[in-house]
Amino acid sequence: MERNPVCSLQDKVALVTGGSNGIGAATVRALAREGARVVIAYHHGRDRAEALRASLDEASRHATLQISLDAPATHAAARSWLQAEHGHLDVLVNSAGFTQRISHTDLDTLTPELFNQILTENVGGTYGITRALLPLLRTHPDATVVNVSSVSAFTGLGSNMAYCAAKAALDTLTVSLARAFAPVRFLCVSPASVDTDFVNGRNRSELEQKAAKTPLGRVVVPEDVAQAILACVTHLRTSTGARIVIDGGHTL
Repeated sequence: MERNPVCSLQDKVALVTGGSNGIGAATVRALAREGARVVIAYHHGRDRAEALRASLDEASRHATLQISLDAPATHAAARSWLQAEHGHLDVLVNSAGFTQRISHTDLDTLTPELFNQILTENVGGTYGITRALLPLLRTHPDATVVNVSSVSAFTGLGSNMAYCAAKAALDTLTVSLARAFAPVRFLCVSPASVDTDFVNGRNRSELEQKAAKTPLGRVVVPEDVAQAILACVTHLRTSTGARIVIDGGHTL
């Protein structure tokens, strides 16, 4: 089958936050394979980001960039760098986030300070980065923003209550941005538990036990989410403000 030129990412500029590990790293690989010039944004994982960049075909086409969710100065610096290097941005994938495993009944551990930190790391930072980069996205009518959310947003089940609340806010933010800033498209992908090290203390055995109870009976891996993100960018071209669930039927 011939490649559809309308769906091609050849020489498109894409930035992936949380791009050095897990879902973000899988997304970097998927976008690069389709021809995009990928900026791997990281927080502390500089060595991982550089190793990932070096592993990509035509590594010199790609770049790494430090961005912290809670540091607006790094958001502004990213905009300035992208403006100078490329003059625009075609794809933004907001994959960076943070959580901590806390029982929903453990209110002593989930202090107000930690609650607010989790909100900042999972939705406030995403808003700040998107806000900073939106002028570069708006230069191209087919630009796309994909936010990595979670089924926790609508099930209320997850690593902690603050994380569930943050992802619910992220889903609503996605809808609001889609309405306000068309024709830039905004979508979110919502996996269930993914086989990464994102949640401390969660192991493969636990994921397999959960997956066995779902209709598809398989563990969601980072590449599954990356392929959904790629589809949002390349194929779902009349979808915006939508949520794509990638959970093997977990929420059924």
